[in-house]
Amino acid sequence: MISKIKAKVKTALGGILAQHQQDYSQVQQVQLANQYRLMKKTLSAAEMPRFTDVGFKVYSQFEEDGILLYIFSVIGTTNKQVVEICAGDGIQCMAANLVINHGWTGLLFDGDAAAVEQGNRFFRSNQSTWLYPPAFRQAWITRENINQLITNNGFMGEIDLLSLDIDGNDYHIMEAITVVKPRVIICETHNVIPAHLALTIPYKSDFNMSSEVHHEFRGASLLAMQKLLKTKGYRLVGGHRYGFNALFISEGVGTEYFPEVSVASVYDNAYTRHRMSTAWPGIKDLPWVSV
Repeated sequence: MISKIKAKVKTALGGILAQHQQDYSQVQQVQLANQYRLMKKTLSAAEMPRFTDVGFKVYSQFEEDGILLYIFSVIGTTNKQVVEICAGDGIQCMAANLVINHGWTGLLFDGDAAAVEQGNRFFRSNQSTWLYPPAFRQAWITRENINQLITNNGFMGEIDLLSLDIDGNDYHIMEAITVVKPRVIICETHNVIPAHLALTIPYKSDFNMSSEVHHEFRGASLLAMQKLLKTKGYRLVGGHRYGFNALFISEGVGTEYFPEVSVASVYDNAYTRHRMSTAWPGIKDLPWVSV
């Protein structure tokens, strides 16, 4: 009996602690966002922080939560709408921190029904999103259905953020999206591919990395994504510390604070150099498509 009581107390305390940690995170992030806005008024663009100075993780896999908070504190928001394609269970993704701690409206997709169910439970039980959780839909994303899926869920036109990370047809899905115009895009690219090559896998609607003989044969290079997004009116502004999650901003938005950078600068990190030297030789002769 005593052990059961102790277990219940421990569970209750754990819930209270998690609640307080989330509250504290919200307070800290609001203060930080306001600090960035104040810095923008008092500092020159050259004196403002760099991505390496602002990153932190709350719900993102790495430090993207901090980078996104910084970007939107500086450039502002329009409608606080985010579309995330392949959000996993939603507990670790790009949209979650913005939705939970900053009141954004989200549309999330994933192909795994169990992950989507878990994510919906998570957002419905969260103190900040239980009343109006983000739309979280199970769907297998193809270039043929992506626009219909987005519009069917009430998103169209200008949005603040698009996140894309599907470990497969990333280039082809990004190329196909036309119904939303995000101000900021964050997408995963395949940094085993050298910086001077614009390559993607060929399109296959049922592509699944887990069923491929070579699991490294997936996605697209950063140069391929940069070339594509330039045609859509975006510039590459940087990436996270490991060089495969890249950030793009619409031309004319925040140019003074977030100028265009090179692919080589995003790849200038130890992890990317390691990945290229160890993984690329074994897959360079696979049927990549040059774009």
